This record gives sequence, C-alpha cells and structure tokens, in this order.
Amino acid sequence: MSTFLNQSPVFGPVTSRRFGVSLGVNLMPATGKICTFDCLYCENGFDDQRRTHDGYVTLDQVTSALTQTLEAMAEKGEKLDDICFAGNGEPTASPVFPAAVDAALALRDRYAPEAHVTVLSNGTQAARPEVHAALLRVDRNVLKLDTVDATYVAALDRPRVPYSVERQVETFASFEGHVIVQTIFLRGSYKGRSLDNTDEGHVGAWLSALERIRPEGVTIYTVDRDTPASGLSKAPRETLDAIAQRVRALGFPCTVGY
Repeated sequence: MSTFLNQSPVFGPVTSRRFGVSLGVNLMPATGKICTFDCLYCENGFDDQRRTHDGYVTLDQVTSALTQTLEAMAEKGEKLDDICFAGNGEPTASPVFPAAVDAALALRDRYAPEAHVTVLSNGTQAARPEVHAALLRVDRNVLKLDTVDATYVAALDRPRVPYSVERQVETFASFEGHVIVQTIFLRGSYKGRSLDNTDEGHVGAWLSALERIRPEGVTIYTVDRDTPASGLSKAPRETLDAIAQRVRALGFPCTVGY
C-alpha cells in the first residue's frame, strides 16, 4: 500500500484526531526515514524502502523553519493547538532533540502560548538522561507500548536497537505519571503470523503494565492509513471501546481512535 514522507523540518498545520490543529516538527530528512523501529504499520514505509544517506535536520534548520511558520500563523491570527515532534522516524534519536525541544517551548511561549508541545515516540531512547529530561519538559510525552509480549514486538514493531519490554515499562514508570501510553490494537497477519493483539492474553498483560506505569493518560487506536505490510486490519470499534472501558476502570483516562 502507499506510504508517504513528511516535508522537513516543519509540516502542517494538520487537524489531528487527538491534538486539534497541530504543527509537525520533523527532525529527520525529507528524503527518507530514520527510525529505531521498522513497524509493519508505519505510514512512512519500511526502512529498506525509505533508506536515506542524508543526515538529521540541524538545530538551526528546525528553529528557523518553526520560527517562520509560527510568525506567519500569528500574523494571520490562525489557531494552533499543538506543536508535535513526529515526522519520518523516531524524533528522540536525533542528536539535536533536547535542544529542539527547548527551542520549540520558547517559540511556543512567544507565538502561540496556548498551544501544547507534544512528542510522539516509540520510547526506545527514553532512558537516555538527556532525552528523559527533555521529555519531562514537554506538555505531552506520548510513548508507544503496543504489547508486553516480546515476540509480538519483534514481529510487529521490529526494533532495530536492543529492546527489552521490562526495561521499557520501568522507563515509562520513571516519568512518575508524566507519560501518555500509546498503543495500537489490530488484527490480521503477516507472513503467516497472527498479529491480533486484542485477545485476553495480550490485553490483560498490557493492563498490568499500565498499573505499573501509572500514566496520566492512555491512547488506543487502530490502523487508519495505508500500511506498508498487507494483511493488517482494523480492530473493531466495539473491541476498542471494551478495552478503553477496562483502562478507565483502572483510573486512567483513555482516548480511542477508530
């Protein structure tokens, strides 16, 4: 199926299902994807399809682009709800990520003080001290945990760096509540392996991990755009609603994306 790359280093604004009018910050090059995961559902495509020899966006490039965009939006009186670090891969892997967060916070305060600064991350770099500190500074620290089954992570998320589910849970818990856990639930299969993580075995263990993490919120969703892997399908609305109810019963706010 078709996939796409975001224009670097700033794109949008777009209307987000969760965050309203959102301006994207992309620290990866426009020519390809740089990520520590190679997810079967990634909207940017598989790593081997999107490989690039270009480097990360520099701090000057992202600061200049964000300043120009925010200035233009402010002059036009355009509403902005969110500045979101996302883009063509894993934003926290960029060497300028902590400094870029500080720049975004300062520019937000100057041009759009009511907007939130959000990071969408797979969490693989969240234990690094400089990244951990930067994630504590943003308004919304959204970290991925698709399951606590290591074999499922290997099949769906396909980490390209050493990955331990236990370490991820411990790292997420170390934010002491300043974290939103993001999880995709889906059905289907890939190369003969079931990728249904809506069964009790997956959901029950994931809920137990949430109790350890104690997040300020949880976001669950399902495939919404084209995916590079064929055979993936949406989790039914009623299934997502049932999972959300169980999350809320634990005392955690939960949003659902269908």
